[in-house]
Formats: sequence, structure tokens, C-alpha cells
Amino acid sequence: MALVSVNVGVQEILRRALNYSATGDVKLHLFKSNSTPAETDTTATYTEADFTGYASVTLTGASWTVTNADPASASYAEQSFTSSAGSQSQAVYGYYVTNSDSTTLLWAERFSDGPYTIVNNGDVIKVTPIITLD
Repeated sequence: MALVSVNVGVQEILRRALNYSATGDVKLHLFKSNSTPAETDTTATYTEADFTGYASVTLTGASWTVTNADPASASYAEQSFTSSAGSQSQAVYGYYVTNSDSTTLLWAERFSDGPYTIVNNGDVIKVTPIITLD
């Protein structure tokens, strides 16, 4: 018989994976490599964005909202990445999430309507992290 993850169990898995229950915060990064996420990827697959003003963001465990549904999902407040200089030209293709020390890739997503290009001072890329498990 195959293993079955019950709805309440999936919620607990999400909480543990995202440090909702104190297992270690995760980090949100933007990538500038023209990569399409795949199951065999590692952090080395992605070239992190480096436009002026960019920094990865720590997503604290207690700030995730985990839904009690089928499928279960966890969402985080929208995060903004803002350029602090002009005369740049950096295409950003998507985002990826790692463990707290950025050594293990947890998941990645390519922007469906991207890439977004950072050119001017004040250009912003907004990401709302969501993960769904069924």
C-alpha cells in the first residue's frame, strides 16, 4: 500500500519545512540566469541577482500562513526587491528558496510573465512566496 499524507499531516510538514515550528528559517532569492526549474536542480543551477540594492530575504518561520485545506498551502507576505541605482540592465527570470545558510535548494519558480528587467533606480520586483502540497 502507498503512503498517504493526511491533510493535517501535510500542514505539519509545511510548518516544519518553513520553520513554522522552529526548524530554521528559509531564504528567498532572485535569479538572473535563464534557468527553467527542474527536479535535479541545486543552488548551483541558479545565478543570483546582483543589481544594486538587491539582497536575499530571510522568511521567518512564524510569519508563514498555513491553510487548513486540501491541498494545504503556506503563504508569506509579498516581498519587494528594489533597485537603488540607475543605468543597470539585469534581467531577472524568477526566484528560488533555500535553507537558512543558502546551501540547500528547496524550490524554485520561473516568472510566467518574465523576465523582469531592472534598469532604473526604484525599479521593483515583487514576489509572494506560496507553496502548496497535496
